[in-house]
Amino acid sequence: MFSEQLSKKFDKMVTNYPTKRSALVPMLLFAQDEVGHLSDAVIADIAKRVELTDLEVRNVISYYSLLHTKPMGKYHVQVCTNISCMLRGGEELLDHCKQKLGIGHKQTQKDGLFSLEEVECIGACSWAPAVQVNYDFHENLTPDKIDVVLETYRNK
Repeated sequence: MFSEQLSKKFDKMVTNYPTKRSALVPMLLFAQDEVGHLSDAVIADIAKRVELTDLEVRNVISYYSLLHTKPMGKYHVQVCTNISCMLRGGEELLDHCKQKLGIGHKQTQKDGLFSLEEVECIGACSWAPAVQVNYDFHENLTPDKIDVVLETYRNK
């Protein structure tokens, strides 16, 4: 299911921590990057590697907005609407993204290029309103600025 390189990386990762469970989140992120999402088979494989049940792994997945059990867009746009971002225009930014991308919360464009998600917090309160696209942070945004950000990803 995983490339030979990633499988070897996982084998090494579980030895780097006092308990195998500590490697869970990094393993989930690497697996998701390679496979595209955390399928039932991926979850079962990783659970076995870190000596947890599938349910325990799913509980961790449900906590982190970066982890997905269904395919997301090539560019996954997460708009923070927690208090700091909300007070500085986060909800308006989310509405703007919905209109600009033509999709709603936890939806993916038909061409698979963008997906959109409203999230509670991405830890960028000092630079609100903030958006995360895959692993990239964008802060102090306005509708005009997010248009430029989205266009940059569209043209990659």
